[in-house]
Amino acid sequence: MHCHLDFKDFNRNREEVIERARKKLDAVIDSGVGPGGNRRALELASQHPDFIYATMGFHPTDASKARRELIEEVVSQIESSIDRIVAIGETGMDFHHTRDPGGRKKQEDTFRVFAGLAAEYEMPLVVHARDAEERALEAVLDYSIPLVVFHCYSGSHETARRIIDEGYYISVPTMVVFSEHHMDLVEKLPLENILTETDSPYLSPFRGKRNEPAFVEEAVKKIAEIKDIKVGEADRITTENARKVFGL
Repeated sequence: MHCHLDFKDFNRNREEVIERARKKLDAVIDSGVGPGGNRRALELASQHPDFIYATMGFHPTDASKARRELIEEVVSQIESSIDRIVAIGETGMDFHHTRDPGGRKKQEDTFRVFAGLAAEYEMPLVVHARDAEERALEAVLDYSIPLVVFHCYSGSHETARRIIDEGYYISVPTMVVFSEHHMDLVEKLPLENILTETDSPYLSPFRGKRNEPAFVEEAVKKIAEIKDIKVGEADRITTENARKVFGL
């Protein structure tokens, strides 16, 4: 469900992409990653009620170099729109793109600001964690957050198991159709703690093609194949998981 329809990649034919999504999906979660994206996510949700739902956050790669005033602006933005969003995020820690210790420390400090916000408002938290999954989980566990999704999860099986043991969720992207690591995660983890997503326009199941929300069915098909269940059953369970997390 997680995607970025607000990105400029969809400027040319956004409404066509949304209509294709309507034919395949019950709902779409558009995740803001900064002040501008948060505003656009809200606009899309207001333009497509009961189909597109917004989350608001701040991307960790930007957090590593952001001014404190900008972080405060996003916090105010979230607080003023808290009744119009279904989760806080995406936000988190990305040590793949940020390697200097100072930048990583700033990422974690910023992540904790938004984790605290999710706890305060009792909102779900959408976590972006890359090469920092275990550390991000340790940070999350310092707060009483009702529901947490580690979006586009690519970490270890051991950390994934810890996430699930806490009652949290991981989200499997469409790249599961060709990623052996993601296939292995799906095989070993309970479907009751798995969501599906495209992270479009990224991580397309069709190499060389821009991803879009409707393509999430490719992930569902692959999950059904791995779990040896019918596609409809995989779709039902992952959809129920998403509805529970986001209150849809």
